[in-house]
Amino acid sequence: MTAIPDSQWIRVDSDAGSFDAYLSLPPAGVRPGAPGIVLLQEIFGVNEHIRAVADQYAADGYAVLAPDVFWREAPRVELGYAGDDMKRALALLNSVDIEATLGDIAATVQALRQHTGAGKVAAVGYCFGGLLTYLSAARGLVDAAVPYYGGGIQNRLQEAANIRVPVQFHYGALDAHIPPAAVQSVRDAVAGKPGTEIHVYDNADHGFNCWARASYHQPSAALAHGRALAFLAQAL
Repeated sequence: MTAIPDSQWIRVDSDAGSFDAYLSLPPAGVRPGAPGIVLLQEIFGVNEHIRAVADQYAADGYAVLAPDVFWREAPRVELGYAGDDMKRALALLNSVDIEATLGDIAATVQALRQHTGAGKVAAVGYCFGGLLTYLSAARGLVDAAVPYYGGGIQNRLQEAANIRVPVQFHYGALDAHIPPAAVQSVRDAVAGKPGTEIHVYDNADHGFNCWARASYHQPSAALAHGRALAFLAQAL
């Protein structure tokens, strides 16, 4: 029988209240001090795809906790990628308080360590979650970060000066939301920082890692995942 990760929803307590987070554990269990990942969603909630990504990293040996970022506005919301769901996702994005959400991420890191005994913790995130991942690194909330196509990072480059942990960025060259000039501005802002990498995938668009989206690009997603695993193994 093939082993699968052990997963469940748990509650995370923070100064602002409590919220749900999806916990996925490695099939072999978690040893004290093992590495962990806080997985940060796109604007579509901790939906089926994000839970599957959490399970994917758990199968790779990481204790993973994916917080419900939109718990204040729409607890446990799960959305698709087009039509009315896209409109609602964008409305949620426009209503979210990023500073409050960073407090939630700090609480999630603490909860992951409390529940699993994890040691070093990385943030991995996609789209809006990519922005949150970058900010988590800049604010010193995590020990490493892997933002995928983080929307808006290029508008918060003043935060880059505070990064003291390894960060691996992933971008799609065909991404109209994050054009080459934006990627270059990120590259310039983090130039010379130890442990920083930027990878651009020539045939990939925004959302290329998500197999539930039309923009999914399997070769780029597989290459990026392999790079992320190698990076995390060294950083954590």
